[in-house]
Amino acid sequence: MVLDEFFLFPLGLVALLGAVPLVVLYLLRPEPVRRTLPTFRFLAESTGRNASNPIFDRLLRSLLLLIQLLAIVALVGSLAAPYVLVPESETVSETVVVVDTSASMAVRDGDATRFDKAVSAARDEVTGTTSVVAAGESADVVLRRGSDADSRAALDGLSVTAAPGDLRSAITTAASIAGEDARIVVLSDFADDSPWADAVRESRARGLVVELQQFDGGERNNVGIIDRRFSGTNVTVTVKNYGDASVTRSVELGGVSRQIQLGAGDVGTTTLPVPAGGGRVSLSPGDGFPTDDTTYVAAPEDPTVDVLVLTNDENEFLTTALSVIPEVSLTVDNPPTAVSSNHDVIIYSNINPERLLSGNVAAGRETIERGGGVAIQAQAESPNYGDLLLVSPAQIGTNPTIGTVEDHELTRDITFPPPTEYVSGPLRSGESLVSTTNGTSLVATDTRGPGRVVYYGFVEDQSAFKYNYQYPVFWKRTVFYLAGRSTLSELNRATGQSLSAGANQTVETPTGQATGPEVRLADAGFYRVGDERFAASLLSESESDVVAESLDSNTTASSTAPSRVEDQVVPDPLTEWAALVALAVTLVELAYLRRRGDL
Repeated sequence: MVLDEFFLFPLGLVALLGAVPLVVLYLLRPEPVRRTLPTFRFLAESTGRNASNPIFDRLLRSLLLLIQLLAIVALVGSLAAPYVLVPESETVSETVVVVDTSASMAVRDGDATRFDKAVSAARDEVTGTTSVVAAGESADVVLRRGSDADSRAALDGLSVTAAPGDLRSAITTAASIAGEDARIVVLSDFADDSPWADAVRESRARGLVVELQQFDGGERNNVGIIDRRFSGTNVTVTVKNYGDASVTRSVELGGVSRQIQLGAGDVGTTTLPVPAGGGRVSLSPGDGFPTDDTTYVAAPEDPTVDVLVLTNDENEFLTTALSVIPEVSLTVDNPPTAVSSNHDVIIYSNINPERLLSGNVAAGRETIERGGGVAIQAQAESPNYGDLLLVSPAQIGTNPTIGTVEDHELTRDITFPPPTEYVSGPLRSGESLVSTTNGTSLVATDTRGPGRVVYYGFVEDQSAFKYNYQYPVFWKRTVFYLAGRSTLSELNRATGQSLSAGANQTVETPTGQATGPEVRLADAGFYRVGDERFAASLLSESESDVVAESLDSNTTASSTAPSRVEDQVVPDPLTEWAALVALAVTLVELAYLRRRGDL
């Protein structure tokens, strides 16, 4: 229908029929009776003009009709909602700005970073009602439906992180907080391996306007550290060359340097010793993306764990498992003997009850008081360990069934086979980590002040666990747990993860202080919780790949990425303007009637 091209509600034009009675009224209006007044004629002739002009009088009478008809037409037009077609982006009044704060936005582009340029552009997109979403390792709604001043302040408060990004989540979050006719503006380098394009299509399918602004200038041949692995007291660093030419890089940690040569697109590794206290792995020369040119390494000031095994019948499976741990300095001694007080962990294993000295037990208590730990292996005839023994031995049980295995750092992902024989008895104190179906603890722990106690209830001669490849893993975990030490793998995290701390625990971060119980590792550097120091570094192959396909090349229907701006026009109603015209014409009519003397 032709009228549909000009009006949203053409049916409203039916109201024009209201003009018919007005026209009929004017047609039926009787003509005025003319009377000749000699006196008036004399006056008119004296002025040299004829005061009665029939043509002019009819025109004046018709002018009022035209004004009234114009008012009716304008009013009916507003009811029919006239419109013009405009780009969809011009019809929205609310804006949701999504700013990419992921690590790749720190790439230098001239005298600024990609992030700096994105924030500057975002300030120009602010409208009267604006929300701000930061797209980092998670989507953070920084501001929701704020004023233009609040929006610019929120943008100025953003900072680029050293963590991988999740642009899809941010766009989805933006769509969830956007109003019905809102506009979403995404400012990013789009070097993100999340399926962000799907989120754009889903948002546009909802009728939202989604505009994409790409900031991908700067570094095109990045070389960066994408991974690091720990083995004993060494760290193996993985470096990737994203450029199209061969490069040579120097990898340095704690004064030790290694050279690594990489062809175009190659990945290489090199191994370095971790110094006491840790340090920084530096890649030189650097490039325009400095974030992945450095990896932070946290390590204990004293990397050695001094372990004493007291035994009268050495368990070679145990001592072998301990001796292969690079961080462990192992001592084996036989009671009765004088025990020094400089050990981090004391393990009581296969001890003749008659040969255990009270001083040997006292040494265990002193170790616990210094923040170390004690482990006791169960045996058929148990010596008097006093309160160090967590399970009160009652009798020897046979062929039990493993009941529960708790999700604890000592037992996680370890399968414990049931022993042939075990020491049954009630748990005196602490927590049972592995227990039989009848409730007897086979592995238990307890915290004593600054120290810790572990009970190992498998009678070694009657257990097949010692043949299991997970047996050394269990004892490595136990030794580090008792010594209050974390492994290098536990101390060193990837950015984007979280660090657990106590409730209201203050955590020193690379940019200031944060409060537990969970602290996000958004920045690369060192974090301190109490006396323990952790490190976080960017370790992301996809984030180090800072070159993204240009959006300008993704405009075809078969492309995997959506266009920058969806070319779509929508009707912009002119109802308000039509109503204003009707009001103006009505005011003109009133002014005319007053001038004519009818009001």
